[in-house]
Amino acid sequence: MSVRRIVTGHTADGTAVVVSDEVVEGFPIGDQGTSATSLWGRDEPGRFPDDGSRPPMAAAFPPPGGSGIAVITLAPGTDDFHHFVGGVLAAWADPDEPGMHRTATHDYDFVLEGTIGLELDDGVEVILGPGDLVVQNGTRHRWHNRGTTVARYLAVTVGATNEISGGGPVAPT
Repeated sequence: MSVRRIVTGHTADGTAVVVSDEVVEGFPIGDQGTSATSLWGRDEPGRFPDDGSRPPMAAAFPPPGGSGIAVITLAPGTDDFHHFVGGVLAAWADPDEPGMHRTATHDYDFVLEGTIGLELDDGVEVILGPGDLVVQNGTRHRWHNRGTTVARYLAVTVGATNEISGGGPVAPT
């Protein structure tokens, strides 16, 4: 999925202006239509990037004080996102349970379309639909497309300090 991203900033005299207006392309995960579109993020505490350039991010998830935003598209009838988590996001994934992962972040996940299953440690799965919001506090979880069409959610991640600061695999509890 591609997303138009508009970034505002300031001129030298403090006037608010649009400093970047571009389309950000998603990257495919598998060949069934699953993808992720990383829209913005930062490793350091917020400050205004008035030139419109994207701040550096060293990893997929921000450290304490950093943040990120992405759109995740889950294709129906496939577990390719689980394979992506186990491969590209291996530092945060449980190698024994495909797709299960945990990050040292506060996550705000807003369902845009489709039917999504959020599975947690205890095996309970919450079915989510458009307009539903999940606030995750460093919990171990995995995502499923439970519908017959594309499912999409907006994920905002904010780096947090807790017992898993810095990410890395966390054994099931």
